[in-house]
Amino acid sequence: MKRIGILSDTHGYWDDRYATYFAGCDEIWHAGDIGDYAIVERLAAICPVRAVAGNVDCGMVRRRCSELEIFELEGVRVLLTHIGGYPGRWSPGMKKLLRDERIRLMVDGHSHILKVMYDPELRTLHVNPGAAGQQGWHKVRTLVLLTLDTGDIRDLEVVEMARPKGTLPPEMTI
Repeated sequence: MKRIGILSDTHGYWDDRYATYFAGCDEIWHAGDIGDYAIVERLAAICPVRAVAGNVDCGMVRRRCSELEIFELEGVRVLLTHIGGYPGRWSPGMKKLLRDERIRLMVDGHSHILKVMYDPELRTLHVNPGAAGQQGWHKVRTLVLLTLDTGDIRDLEVVEMARPKGTLPPEMTI
């Protein structure tokens, strides 16, 4: 059994609460737009990290993170990427890749929209954890926690992180 913490779209922003929410995790997955490789290093101080590069990533992130990872953990075949779409609106080629690779859990980011959807045709659960950083139009920063256990995906939990008291949204700072 493995507890997984999932986040995306940090855009270089670190929140000390990541460490609190991911403290009981066996792995953390970052679905791109990391923004600064120091984010991966800080997450790795909590537990092992799998991270993919997003469309805004460059430099060290691009050198150390691929755009797509496919792996198996606890009997669940996983695809981790940044831009993948979602059931009914998969990115070009994604549906075929998911089918061919027999993916049961597909995790992506990019949209800054929290979305958990099941694709009954592919028998794949799609998870987009929303955005954990402050850059973008989203109002609430989110993380996802879930458990993989001998072929099962369970105990999915959404964490909403309000802005710390006394802080303004980036668009309101001078």
